[in-house]
Amino acid sequence: MASGKLHIDLGAIVANWHALDGLTNAKTAAVVKADSYGLGAGRVAPALARAGADTFFVAIAEEGAALRAALTEAGFPHACIFVFSGHMAGDGALLRDHNLIPLLNSADQFRCHRDAGDLPYGIQLDTGMNRLGMEAADWAALRDEAERGPCQLIMSHLACADEPDHQENPAQLANFRAMTDGTHHPRSLSATGGVLLGEAYHFDLTRPGIGLYGGLPFADAIPVVRLSLPVVQVRQVELGEFVGYGAGYRPNSPRQIATVAAGYADGLIRAMTGKAAVYAGDTPCPLAGRVSMDLMGVDVSGLGSDVPDHLDILCPAQGVDQLADHAGTIGYEILTSLGARYQRHYQGG
Repeated sequence: MASGKLHIDLGAIVANWHALDGLTNAKTAAVVKADSYGLGAGRVAPALARAGADTFFVAIAEEGAALRAALTEAGFPHACIFVFSGHMAGDGALLRDHNLIPLLNSADQFRCHRDAGDLPYGIQLDTGMNRLGMEAADWAALRDEAERGPCQLIMSHLACADEPDHQENPAQLANFRAMTDGTHHPRSLSATGGVLLGEAYHFDLTRPGIGLYGGLPFADAIPVVRLSLPVVQVRQVELGEFVGYGAGYRPNSPRQIATVAAGYADGLIRAMTGKAAVYAGDTPCPLAGRVSMDLMGVDVSGLGSDVPDHLDILCPAQGVDQLADHAGTIGYEILTSLGARYQRHYQGG
């Protein structure tokens, strides 16, 4: 078959959740938005639920509805599901029918949700990131009414938690405390990076995301994915010949070039052209020529006649963050871009 194989270790995800949970005295949730960062929320969330997670976060109500179905089928119908985007126009039936909890981001969302009935909600506050959440004045005007209702959580989000010494971390912490001290509801400030900042940032609930899936800033994470790409063809390229679009790769000596079946349509970003490598075991094989939509050239001269059927682009020798460095991006983008054409194989969990 000409599609790549994406191996996803659910046991590693569970182990990473336990490790992050062990760093705090708070309750530990799991962020499974964007289909668990591209790895399949329908498989990841039930595995985490079996490990003890009972609270999950998604980006939009439609994700929450799909997650509710998967968790119910797996035997966890009462798991708590929060929706970061809050109560958007047209969300009322989804939120109600699938028992989803919107994180209300504005006074308008608060009024919209209140008018829909006595339904549970959370509050998201803006403590400096200027992305989502009520600002201090809006929250002050609504706080008494909000706290009388079925509020399940008050949260905010750190902008610079992956930079432990950044001055905005203590600034946002101080703002969060000023806005929420004295509340009777659970509070949450930390995703993966915040967990690593220490106890002052943990509050009642943490919500790791990228750390579950093997990415930085959780340097102790167990790798979760291996991506193996099929070799379609191997050829000899002579001096004076070139490889790929634009004739951009011209070897200075005869080279053995393999063509593998994957490209930017599969989430392997074109910017990694000329920088990344694939691996045969621990042996790196540099890309040769441009990353195109469905294919990539690879210099396998160092392998001689022993070219395997598949070459790995995500593996122990090159994790998501190392590959991201070659593409000038971050591990989040690598994971969430992994395409639908890969055969997904799950183990553990």
